[in-house]
Amino acid sequence: MPPSKHNDPFVLKYCLTVAAASVAETVTFPLDLLKTRLQVQEHHRPYKGMLQTAIGIVRDQGVLGLWKGLSPGLLRHVVYSGCRMSFYEVIRDDVFGKNPDGVYPLWKAIPTGMLAGALAQFLASPTDLVKVRLQMEGQRVHEGLEPRYRGTRDAFRSILREGGIVGLWKGWAPNCQRAALVCLGDLTTYDAAKQTILHYTRRKDDAGTHALASVFSGLVSAILGTPADVVKTRIMNQLYKDGHGVHYTSSWDCLTKTVKMEGFWALYKGFIPIWTRMAPWSLTFWLVYEEIRVLAGIGNF
Repeated sequence: MPPSKHNDPFVLKYCLTVAAASVAETVTFPLDLLKTRLQVQEHHRPYKGMLQTAIGIVRDQGVLGLWKGLSPGLLRHVVYSGCRMSFYEVIRDDVFGKNPDGVYPLWKAIPTGMLAGALAQFLASPTDLVKVRLQMEGQRVHEGLEPRYRGTRDAFRSILREGGIVGLWKGWAPNCQRAALVCLGDLTTYDAAKQTILHYTRRKDDAGTHALASVFSGLVSAILGTPADVVKTRIMNQLYKDGHGVHYTSSWDCLTKTVKMEGFWALYKGFIPIWTRMAPWSLTFWLVYEEIRVLAGIGNF
């Protein structure tokens, strides 16, 4: 008989989440870097594809250049992934509750995923800001510009010096909007797909089921999250003067200017690297997370 989820140690589940997310983040981080570089390209610049961008980074910075910004990326998941998974389970199990047959209906799962993602991302927004800024340092050097930061600590200090504590939350609104959509695609889709597979097929709650459910979650996350990710990345990477963005004043301003100047499909710049990253990220995370939960005696998600 599986252990009662209500008696599970919160700290243990939090740590297991961070461990699984760290593995997934490290494995797929180069794809996130390529996605960021592609998204910040302006319409007047010659567009480079995913492969060309990767070759350019390796040529200019070496292979390790593909992992530029990994440290704040891992730090982000200590906050973001740990919180979003914890928030989702608490809301699912203790607030809304599952049906008597153990099924969590979609009408409950949708707001649960979005709320968990938005709250977790708000807490983790400073680490995401630093990650995006560091990811763009290589391109600045390539363009002949002086690097803005020497590393993660220097980036945090510089942002604090320029804008204070509030400056660390620049771009938090589009960040949270994106996270809500991504968690809707990831957590909600995974949970719903897994329950559907278990309910309507003879499959067991095993690695095969987890892999199949993660395929759906990765695709839906990419489709829902890419436009918000483009807006978030551009706002967080823009220069600020007197506390105001040089190019965009808000998420809506960035969205409308991007569509007007570059066309609707500019909102899906970087979709391929986003999808090709989210698919293996989701697969790696859910396989590792489900397995270490079982090994720790907590039971499946």
